[in-house]
This record gives sequence, structure tokens and C-alpha cells, in this order.
Amino acid sequence: MASNDNRWLMRRFDLSRCSAPLVGAIVGSMSEALIDIVAVSDYSGFSRWQAVAPPGRVVGVASLRPIIPFGHDVLPPPTPAVNPGAPELSLYVEPQWRRRGIGSRLLTTVREQIAEPRLVTDVAAGSPGEAFCLRHGFQHTRSRRHDLLTYCDVHQAWLGELVDAERPGYRLTHWTGSLPDTPGAEELLRSPSRPGNAVLTAADTDGDLAAYAVAIVGAVSQPRARQYGSVVLPHHRGRRLGLWVNAALIQRMREFHPHINEIETFTAEDDLHLSATRKHLGFHPLGRTHLYELALP
Repeated sequence: MASNDNRWLMRRFDLSRCSAPLVGAIVGSMSEALIDIVAVSDYSGFSRWQAVAPPGRVVGVASLRPIIPFGHDVLPPPTPAVNPGAPELSLYVEPQWRRRGIGSRLLTTVREQIAEPRLVTDVAAGSPGEAFCLRHGFQHTRSRRHDLLTYCDVHQAWLGELVDAERPGYRLTHWTGSLPDTPGAEELLRSPSRPGNAVLTAADTDGDLAAYAVAIVGAVSQPRARQYGSVVLPHHRGRRLGLWVNAALIQRMREFHPHINEIETFTAEDDLHLSATRKHLGFHPLGRTHLYELALP
């Protein structure tokens, strides 16, 4: 049975006298030619493009968002030698519209619109997305484990005890707002809090940052937040500060964003300590992905 898009094309162009295979080939090539790549606004300010087929159907989407520097590489507070993270690419084409060059056109559009020297993307192992990356010159850089915390599984009294436990010489601090393009934990904590899509919790000692974690929310209709960290600076390890700031982040997220009922996070597969901390807090395995990077000319 012809799809709505094919019927639209057959009404516009007289294909009634052609054989079925020929109609399919003609419709396929014509529909590809008629697909537009359109930039669209995003509520968060992230870059986003749509592949639109007649008569106005969205058949593919590409978007970019900045990588949080202290999320991907678990960086310490920023220094002049630390560069901001590359944008993270998310690209999807409807299954029945794949293998027609739509993903390639979306990627070309993205490459033409950005100034950064590289792109990264996160794809499931063995997926069509991984095959797409390999065809287009992306290089595999690492594998990651994704974990999920569901608030209905969190014992709030136990979580409160973790947060209220004293850490001699340290105190908890918090910041809320929208992350700038090149966030740094120390700079954010020195700036005033305000409404926004991010929550940062940190531990400091005499004003020196010791540990931190951050989570970012999407639209109100999206009940899952994404967490980065926790990160404990080298001279402060061995005091369970990572567990402390992560527990405080889970608690504070629900206070500022009550629509959130899940937190997703990711960990390098060889980071056994961070995986153990998240397991202790109630995160459970969600899946594994491969991180790919594309160097741009």
C-alpha cells in the first residue's frame, strides 16, 4: 500500500501508467529531492535541524548540544589549558527513510554550521548509528556504561542521612541556573543562583573546591535529567565526598525540579570506583554505548 507521502507525489505527478517497481524508484528519488533540511528553534537554545519530506512530514532530526566539560572527561576546575568540550551530535532518521542519504545531508548541514574542530556522538554498540559513524569517518574513542536512578526507588530518609552526615572540615554548597557555554564549577559557585536548567552541588574546604556534581533537566514534559560527575579533586579523595555531593544533588534536584522522576548518568567502563558509588546510591544499569569523535577540517 502506498504511503501518504507517495500518494501525495502520485497525485502531483501522473505516475499511474508506470509499473510498480518503476513507480517505487521514481517516488524514492523524487521524494529525496524534495526533502528540505530546515533549521528550527529549540527551547534550550541548542542547535537543531529537521529533514522535512512532502507534505510536511519530519523524517529526520539532528541536534547539537555542548558537552559539559566536567562530565565527559571528569576534568578538575577549569584552567587556561583546559578547552571547552566539543558539541555532542544527536542524529535520527525514521527507519523507513534510511539509506536515502538523509542522514548524510543532515550531517553535512551540521558540519557547515559549526566552528568547533570536532564533533562527538554516543551510539549503541552494533546499532545503525554505529554503522553510520563508521561510514562517515568517526573514530571510536571509548565505551561507556549508562545507569539510571528512579526516584520511586530512593529511600528519602536514608538519602537525608547521607546528606546530613558531617564531613569535618568540609561544607556543602549549591548553585542553580542555566549553564554557560564553558562552565566551570568554581565560577558557577561564585555566581548568584537563579532559575535555570542545571543544579550543581559541591563540597569545599575553606573556600577551596573539593568535589562536585551537576545535573541538567530538559523540558517539563521530559521527566529524566542527565547527571555529570561526581568529581573529587585528587587531594580530597578517600573521604567519601563523591557520595556526599551526589546524594545532595539527588535531593536538591527534586526540590527545584519536582517533575523529574529519573536521573540518567554515564561512566567510563574502567571507572570502577564511580560505578560503585552510583550503585550504592541506587542507580541500576541501563545499557552500554560507544563514544565516537569526528575531526572537522
